[in-house]
Amino acid sequence: MGNGLPLSHIKVLDLTRARAGPTAARHLADWGADVIKIEMPASPEDEGLGGIRHGPDFLNLHRNKRSITLNLKKSRGLELFLEMAREADVIVENYRPDVKRRLGIDYEKVKSINPRIIYGSISGFGQDGPLRDRPGLDQIAQGMGGLMSITGLPGQGPVRVGVPIADLSSGNYLAMGILLALIDRDRSGEGQWVHTSLLEAQISMLDFQAARWLIDGEVPPQAGNNHPTGIPMGVYPTSDGAINIAAAGEVLWKRFIGVIGAPELAEDNRYADGEARSTNREALNKTLESITVQKTSEEWIKCLNEAGVPCGPIYSVKETFADEQVQYLGIARDMVHSELGTVKVVGQAVNLSRQPQPSTMRRSTPEKGQHTNEILRTLGIGEKELESLRDEGVI
Repeated sequence: MGNGLPLSHIKVLDLTRARAGPTAARHLADWGADVIKIEMPASPEDEGLGGIRHGPDFLNLHRNKRSITLNLKKSRGLELFLEMAREADVIVENYRPDVKRRLGIDYEKVKSINPRIIYGSISGFGQDGPLRDRPGLDQIAQGMGGLMSITGLPGQGPVRVGVPIADLSSGNYLAMGILLALIDRDRSGEGQWVHTSLLEAQISMLDFQAARWLIDGEVPPQAGNNHPTGIPMGVYPTSDGAINIAAAGEVLWKRFIGVIGAPELAEDNRYADGEARSTNREALNKTLESITVQKTSEEWIKCLNEAGVPCGPIYSVKETFADEQVQYLGIARDMVHSELGTVKVVGQAVNLSRQPQPSTMRRSTPEKGQHTNEILRTLGIGEKELESLRDEGVI
């Protein structure tokens, strides 16, 4: 609170697990919200999980939050949660639809005690419908959402994307929806239920590939490293590796063949326009590859960029963070951890001129239950009751 960030006046109860829900909560936390991560009390099953909690994934996913342990299956734990919910602005959860109702923490229950609450939910397949109670994971959504059918080399068979794109995009969409609901609440005075699912987010992320089917009835195939519709656009070999080149469209096409020393391609009827180049993509790519392989990646990137033809290197993750532009942007952010010292996490991709990025890394990823006493004391819970709640397994 009072951190000068846009969401510093917002209190969030974070009931999420795995990745999709925590991603949404992380956005709110990074931009200043007081996000309280609610976790089950410590148990024997926690042994050996310290390494996971101090691992790169957890550290990156749960920064800027506070942690409280609270057993919602115990009546006193539920009472304490609802007491916190009375004063909260946002609740974020990713339980299956039936679970939150069984626990007594669903939107209608919370709304009855706090009509201004913004209740954010992520599920695998939606809050209603025939698959509403089915558990959903990222790769399942990638498959059902059509993404795996268009990823990979032609004829290769389904391929998953290298990051949990359904989890991440659903978390991003939920965070956006929560912000929209907060803006609406400023006008209406009322909260609302905001929800999305891995399946909806994944289909939305298909974007123009989905539109090809919806509008033209075209089922997009696998295109490998080639752009599905823009030609030439894809990965081209060089004498020491490969680079990406994007020279679709007449202006870039003519500029490109001039730079690579093949102006005669402009006179070849097979490549006369975009449609012709699409029809003869395979032959064109073979010709271009025979040329691009004659110089190094660095040489091509230099001359193509100088000519205004979009191109770039293909990095490993290590090389990405070593790139001078990436370092200038500073998206790798320092976070000071109480046990691990200074570690780097992935910063926000949004930049605000009045709230610069360094101010978004203000709190390290918490230990489990690190702030339990601190938070419950604000509810008027004294030391004796804290001890009792701990003995009873409530916290």
